[in-house]
Amino acid sequence: MTKPKSGSSVTGEQVEAFGLLIGGRSTDSLSGRTFDSVNPYTGQVWARAADAGPEDVDAAVAAARAAFEGAWGALTGFERSALMRRLGDLVADNAERLARLEVSDSGKLYREMVGQMKAMGGWYHYYAGLADKIEGRSIPAPNPDYLVYTTRVPVGVVAAITPWNSPLLLLTWKLAPALAAGCTMVVKPSEHSPISTVVFASLLAEAGFPAGVLNVITSQRGEVGAALAGHPGVDAVAFTGATSTGRAVATAAARNLNRVTLELGGKSPQIVFADADLGAAANGVMAGVFAATGQTCMAGSRLIVHEDVHDELVRLVSARASAMRLGDPQDPATEMGPVANKPQYDKVLGHLRTAVDEGAHVACGGGPDDDLGGYFVRPTVLTGLGPDATVFREEVFGPVLSVHTFNEEDEALRLANDTPFGLAGGVWTKDVHRAHRVAGQIRAGNVWINDYRVVAPSVPFGGFGDSGIGRENGIAAMDEYLENRAIWVQLSGRTRDPFVMG
Repeated sequence: MTKPKSGSSVTGEQVEAFGLLIGGRSTDSLSGRTFDSVNPYTGQVWARAADAGPEDVDAAVAAARAAFEGAWGALTGFERSALMRRLGDLVADNAERLARLEVSDSGKLYREMVGQMKAMGGWYHYYAGLADKIEGRSIPAPNPDYLVYTTRVPVGVVAAITPWNSPLLLLTWKLAPALAAGCTMVVKPSEHSPISTVVFASLLAEAGFPAGVLNVITSQRGEVGAALAGHPGVDAVAFTGATSTGRAVATAAARNLNRVTLELGGKSPQIVFADADLGAAANGVMAGVFAATGQTCMAGSRLIVHEDVHDELVRLVSARASAMRLGDPQDPATEMGPVANKPQYDKVLGHLRTAVDEGAHVACGGGPDDDLGGYFVRPTVLTGLGPDATVFREEVFGPVLSVHTFNEEDEALRLANDTPFGLAGGVWTKDVHRAHRVAGQIRAGNVWINDYRVVAPSVPFGGFGDSGIGRENGIAAMDEYLENRAIWVQLSGRTRDPFVMG
């Protein structure tokens, strides 16, 4: 059945409206403006969101500051831990609802999102286990007249800006460690998928969190994200999104000398050696680039395969890709949904046209799915391009795989590392020595051996180079939301010379 083109509106049908969440209250934007959220599968407006302005950002930051300096800041780590455990349980209890919202907003598969939502509570449980273990240390002083120790204290109010792909999980990667550290937050979700964040934020009140700990600003205006990232009342900025936008966010944060974490784009390689299990490698390539319609920063979109097995692996991947079931993302049997929005759909098709112009051979896919209409792009495998081809170098963020061959291990590594990005990579081989040797030389923050696209709350995630700054997940993520304070205690009671440093 041909679906309507995305962007069309529901006529004569009421859609649910969602407000901002500021200081624990749902409220309209001060301007009264709203914007529509379009379901990328049906092409219909399914929800309406408040369209915030910079003045709403001021109110949200003030609410976060009041909570930080008030009820939330007064809690102990043990009390924060208990609240976070309740939140984790509520996330699991509401997994079905949250998953349906994410699918309606972004076109992601229900089968992926319901699993993601069920697992997401684990992040809050993991960091709840760290909230009551934030410790300083005693430092031996060079002078016996002093006792010196350190404490670790929350950085303060955090501004989070999240993307349209997996908005709740990528918010959680910031929120869970920030809550454990004792921070408060103002989040601006993408205008393409704002609704699930507003609904999720209501769970904090249900869990017993004080008002203002998490505030949500929805907006389709570019100046609102800039106002939040550069707000003088913010102490740290956490961003996930495109590298170009990340540069602007970092610049805005730097004007206030604020710390920033950036989880940005990628152009990740999957290296397949001749001795690899090709069936498993084909499955991993599918997971790396066609899962989530390729709309993931860690997409393994560059396949670097030994020339001896190139033809067979391309055949396996192309056969699997051609047989994928495209359709309604709410249907548990669907394997790939639409591209999330029209700007991204146009970008993906533009990359495909450029690839053909540059001499690519289309092994499968290569364009829109005319039978389904809407924003569907067929899963695509491109061969015959050199390493300088645009599609081999630029992030497509769609279901497009570029294939290149190699002969020697050093050549594979040169191709893998010939990119300004450094987010992820995969190595496929049965040789354990080679597996570790090659994985250790890929310049990326996350490398999988004989698998791809696996994450956990306990494992740090982030990139090198144009893929970002800082790490999310794992114990180290707590450092992004904590300050170290050194305290000196004079023990002798004597008065010293004020003109000589102690």
